[in-house]
Amino acid sequence: MGKARRVGLLGGSFNPAHGGHRAISLFAADALGLDEVWWLVSPGNPLKPRAGMAPLAARMMSARAQARRAPIRVTAIERKLGTRYTVDTLGALQRRYPHIRFVWLMGGDNMLQFHQWKQWRDITRLMPIAVIARPRYDALTHGNPAMIWLRPFVRAARHSRQWTKWRLPALVLLRFRPDPRSATALRQAAPQWHRKFAHSRPRDGITGRAIFSQE
Repeated sequence: MGKARRVGLLGGSFNPAHGGHRAISLFAADALGLDEVWWLVSPGNPLKPRAGMAPLAARMMSARAQARRAPIRVTAIERKLGTRYTVDTLGALQRRYPHIRFVWLMGGDNMLQFHQWKQWRDITRLMPIAVIARPRYDALTHGNPAMIWLRPFVRAARHSRQWTKWRLPALVLLRFRPDPRSATALRQAAPQWHRKFAHSRPRDGITGRAIFSQE
């Protein structure tokens, strides 16, 4: 049997996707020795208000544009899996793709909320987690309840390519050059950014399913 594929999972609203998503994905792919990264475009984030959330098709299109010519697949596979929370999505992906080794990718800003996620400790037992530093968030995460609990399980960044051999829970902190880009700033600059994708029907990068503009 051949070597199992190594895939990083980056979840989010991608409302819209931007160059920062691409940059941290390519950085993580190199640091962790990944074959590719899957962007899990969330149909609906339980921790974010629905107001201001662009249609799924528009967010998929913005993600596809940013992922062009990179080892990144854009997917809304949670629609197919029927999952809403990360812990359920990750478990379902492992059952659906047992031949793939997954690592969960998180921005440092998400670590601030991690202890609010459903069954967050169970997430740490499903697959390794790689946290990519974000400007202004490093100091804030140190006193975070999840980070305090995870501190004994932090692995050295110099061993990041060995993540498939780590005993879970396992967390690695990857230092990335500061990237101030954010979806919030893009929405503030262009609140109607999604209108140019009003009639788009992007195809899911994993399931092959067409996503309609009204979804």
